[in-house]
Amino acid sequence: MAHSLRHGDIVPISQEGAELIATMTTTASRPTLMGTATDDPLSLLAKEWLVTNGIGGYASSSLLGVATRRYHGLFVPDLPGRGRTLLIPRLDETVEQGTGMALLSGAEYADGRIEMDGIRYLKDIRWEWQTPIWMFDMGHAVLEKRIIAPYGQNTIYIQYTSLSGSMRLHLRPYLTYRMHDARLGEGDAGADSFTMMINNGRYEIMLPEGVPTLKMCVRPRGGVFVADEATSEGVSYRVDRDRGSEHIQDLFSPGYFTVDLSDGQCVALVASVEPWDLLNFDSNDIVRAEQRRLEHLVSLAPALQQDDLSKRLQLATDQFIVKPGARPEEQAIAQASGDDARTVIAGYHWFGDWGRDTMISLEGLTLSTGRQQETRAILRTFARYIEDGLIPNLFPEGSRQALYHTADATLWYFHALDRYLSATDDRETLALLYPRLEEVVHHHRMGTRFNIGVDKRDGLLAAGAPGYQLTWMDAKVDDWVVTPRRGKPVEIQALWYNALRLMIQWGSQLGAKTDLWLQMAEQAEASFHQRYWIESGGYLFDVVDGEKGDDPSLRPNQIFSLSLSHPILRPERWRSVVDIVSERLLTPFGLRTLASDHPDYKPTYSGDLRARDAAYHQGTVWPWLIGHYIDARLRVYHDKAESRQLLVKFNDHLHDAGIGTISEIFDAEPPFRPRGCIAQAWSVAEVLRAYLKTKEA
Repeated sequence: MAHSLRHGDIVPISQEGAELIATMTTTASRPTLMGTATDDPLSLLAKEWLVTNGIGGYASSSLLGVATRRYHGLFVPDLPGRGRTLLIPRLDETVEQGTGMALLSGAEYADGRIEMDGIRYLKDIRWEWQTPIWMFDMGHAVLEKRIIAPYGQNTIYIQYTSLSGSMRLHLRPYLTYRMHDARLGEGDAGADSFTMMINNGRYEIMLPEGVPTLKMCVRPRGGVFVADEATSEGVSYRVDRDRGSEHIQDLFSPGYFTVDLSDGQCVALVASVEPWDLLNFDSNDIVRAEQRRLEHLVSLAPALQQDDLSKRLQLATDQFIVKPGARPEEQAIAQASGDDARTVIAGYHWFGDWGRDTMISLEGLTLSTGRQQETRAILRTFARYIEDGLIPNLFPEGSRQALYHTADATLWYFHALDRYLSATDDRETLALLYPRLEEVVHHHRMGTRFNIGVDKRDGLLAAGAPGYQLTWMDAKVDDWVVTPRRGKPVEIQALWYNALRLMIQWGSQLGAKTDLWLQMAEQAEASFHQRYWIESGGYLFDVVDGEKGDDPSLRPNQIFSLSLSHPILRPERWRSVVDIVSERLLTPFGLRTLASDHPDYKPTYSGDLRARDAAYHQGTVWPWLIGHYIDARLRVYHDKAESRQLLVKFNDHLHDAGIGTISEIFDAEPPFRPRGCIAQAWSVAEVLRAYLKTKEA
């Protein structure tokens, strides 16, 4: 019998519930999360876990075992040619002991009910490596549950171990077949849409569009499958509801697995789209294999093992570095040329691989963690996609066709390559890529897509096309580009100048002519010095030659003028910029995107899509900016100890929102609530990189 709960009310509302509590006592009234007692267990609805598989797929939900987003699911593989597809959005886990039944995980419904019992027996949630583990104390038995995704496979293991006592498990998977970001209802249907085949302990669900079958089984083999169709009506996802989005759907289940678990025994429910011969492993073998893989990765950067923050961030970086699972031909091409294709997932749950995010994240994700070979693979992978002097802005979900609407991603590529070469001195890769980089500079000099090109009058780089948002401040709702920044954005000039100076440096190493690059760099620097400085404010214009003239909005983009390897801003102005950004934009979780006295300033990121996007870059705090802020600050003040103190709040954040990782954004005002994606690549990467950079010798 499942119980209905509402927020703040954990008292059984039924006679059956009261009897269940009486017969199955628990010591878990205050569960612990990573060693810290939780006073309000229902707060676990707002905290989320994430498990990834190294090829773009994932599993994720709230810590309470109730899905709160349409993206949540126990099995979301990245299917070739299709993208991330939700196949098992929910798994009901019922424990039977004698005459008592407890539903450990369940669902929330449109009328506000939360049906599940796990909150009554939950004793502890902890992490081993990147594996979440729950412990339930039911009086006469203690059950441990963990979730593992084998690296490089579209497979998930949900493992159950009896730490004491015997019990019977009923495991009911609900099925769907929709893109994880598709409208609710797409792919959701009844028995007619999900034909099951059963053969000697193997259970297969036929999927449309030629996709491999969804395979399910129990390992080690045991138990039975009970064909008992059920529809759960009116399931609601509270995060989508609170955002004003579609949030209600019906879910179908073809039946459930039943398996007996004795004292000390371990079993796992396995779901996969891989061949059956890959599903014969004991789940403990999968656990040990994943542990060995992560132990190896950890060994690549022993300097990160000195404190909890750097240890956890190093593990978090691994979730973003993936093989492009939905584009298998990319891996084939890379292997044919002796490489290995790699890319970066910008954020979970809804971002894919974005060029800008990848290049900004690369140093923190790979070089800071000792994964230079993957840095090389990512740089070479993106080089193969250069068109008209641009690297892709993104690959749309499930698409093989890249989109190129970005003015800065290609310039960040120069920065990423610079950091890689500084760490490795890989002349072979430089020689391979330099001709492509010459093409990039040529296209920018002559003009390329989206009106991206050098203004011959001042040598500055202009960009802008109606309906497009070409910088990282890229919010757009329908036809409304919130911060278009058309013209000559300040960070574009910083990146362009840095790229030209790097071309001079690299060209000299390779014996190439660099006179033109030098002439262009000197012209750009002189024009920047004349055009961007606001003498009365002691800071820089955010955009010059914009649609409404020069824009004096106080934004963090100016910090890049002195944070990159070759600063375009002259040293006598560094301190003023750092000081005003520190005073007006700095928060415990990064930099605000707009000063609070601006009329467009938004203190919180909330509401429907239009309201959220209106706040996305109008005050909202972005953690990734803290990395370049600290780079700039250290150039001026050389204060490693003080700069490191700016990162301490992230230690607490690892216990909030996405556990063990860093969110995409935060509100602009206290209490600085985390928002957006629960796990963002450049947030993790830049905090980790800055943390290492501020380490005292």
